[in-house]
Amino acid sequence: MLDIGIQELIVIFIVALLVFGPKRLPELGKTLGKIMAELKKAVSGVKEQMDSELYKAEHPAPKVSSESSAARDELKNGSEPGGQNSKPGKG
Repeated sequence: MLDIGIQELIVIFIVALLVFGPKRLPELGKTLGKIMAELKKAVSGVKEQMDSELYKAEHPAPKVSSESSAARDELKNGSEPGGQNSKPGKG
């Protein structure tokens, strides 16, 4: 990621101290911490969503066969699979 050593951190801290002053530096640190936490949460959410979509693409749902579709349609119409009517007829 970022290869920042101890010397670079000291320089960054001194520059921040000169620019923002000793009174505002703790407030700035808290704000930066909150921003980093929110960014980390957002990145993990996007990563989870991408993993989920990739899994769905690699493992598609099984398709319904034509026999299953025909049986479902017959049940919706009120008859049993195989063509026998489950409702007693008149006469």
